[in-house]
Amino acid sequence: MANTPPEIRTFLCRSDNIGVLIRDPASGACAAIDVPEAEAVLAALDAEGWRLTDILVTHRHADHIEGIPEVVERTGARVTAPDKARAAVPGAARYVSEGDTVTVGGLTATVWETPGHCADHVTYHFADAGVVFAGDTLFTLGCGRVMEAEPETLWRSLTRFLDLPDTTEVYSGHDYVLSNGRFALAADPDNAALKQRVAEAERLAETGGFLIPSTIGAEKATNPFLRAGEPALARSAGSEPGADPAAVFTALRSWKNRF
Repeated sequence: MANTPPEIRTFLCRSDNIGVLIRDPASGACAAIDVPEAEAVLAALDAEGWRLTDILVTHRHADHIEGIPEVVERTGARVTAPDKARAAVPGAARYVSEGDTVTVGGLTATVWETPGHCADHVTYHFADAGVVFAGDTLFTLGCGRVMEAEPETLWRSLTRFLDLPDTTEVYSGHDYVLSNGRFALAADPDNAALKQRVAEAERLAETGGFLIPSTIGAEKATNPFLRAGEPALARSAGSEPGADPAAVFTALRSWKNRF
């Protein structure tokens, strides 16, 4: 683990986007993961008394980048964006691809290309800190909608998360937890751990909270899209136990689209 664990704050932006700030206490460097809404990000910075030095963009969709110009004007933060999103995020200080590293003070992240939701999507994995910023690839109890690829592409991206330590904290780009939970219960109705997590999410929602971050261990136990290799999910998807997980995932994602 990092000698000085990062400080991380989450907050709602727009209607259901999740804003995230990660700060290195040793240096004071601080990054926003995307800027869905300038006002919310600036308010969170003011509340914490933090100075923004960086913006790490996960993908080009407007609800993740539209607040960037105002925040850069106010803070001077440098922007790091996916190389494949150059046209949508002009003027970034750096464009990154698979295997690149980015730093926020003394914190270091590896860049994963995780296409499926869109072609330019990347994930930032701070291995020493035990956190991963998954954007719209992996959600608590769910995954992103497939928009610019075949479902198998998103499945391959999701399988990368399965190799992370169970304790890794997962920060996603939206609070879709309750709707994801309803689908997860339909697809995996006998999963006791899932029932407990949905109940927890409902309790949090009553006071304006949300089940983000999650952990890789919790998602492996309860997220139907990460459990496509499990016999129970194959049966729910209309396949035989032992079916190709990519095919099961495809069936589950199609079902979720209609749910």
